[in-house]
Amino acid sequence: MAEVHLWSGLRALADGKDMVEVDGATVGQVLDALIKAHPGLEPALKRGVSVAVDGTIVPNSRNHPVGPESEVFLLQKPAGG
Repeated sequence: MAEVHLWSGLRALADGKDMVEVDGATVGQVLDALIKAHPGLEPALKRGVSVAVDGTIVPNSRNHPVGPESEVFLLQKPAGG
């Protein structure tokens, strides 16, 4: 299972956890599994997040592969202008 690391603002929506493990072969599958396990995360994830897989930020990431030992970091997208 991939380890998904959450920024502090998401932790309250995932039972206070800073990391959860979910199955998925792509970033999209991992995000869908994360929402299934913690439905409160859905609004934040649907607004958009940046994703890093094994230390590399992946743009347009839903189809990016994720291995069973991967570390996935969800990063808050910068706002403002």
